Amino acid sequence: MAFYKDMELICRNCGEKFIFTAGEQEFYADKGFLHEPTRCPRCRSRREAGDSRAPRPPDGRPDRRDEQR
Repeated sequence: MAFYKDMELICRNCGEKFIFTAGEQEFYADKGFLHEPTRCPRCRSRREAGDSRAPRPPDGRPDRRDEQR
């Protein structure tokens, strides 16, 4: 975990800042994930639970990548 540092990111759903910790970065790298998270933990858990009350992105438009294909 020597070269990972906590990073401040902005949630694409609610626009709030959240910390992507060094430990989380190491976990992502170990799993082979190529991108950092785009949602804060709260919005991520709401999305995974199928909660339609999850906040919209700051521009008010629905996130098109969340739609069923």
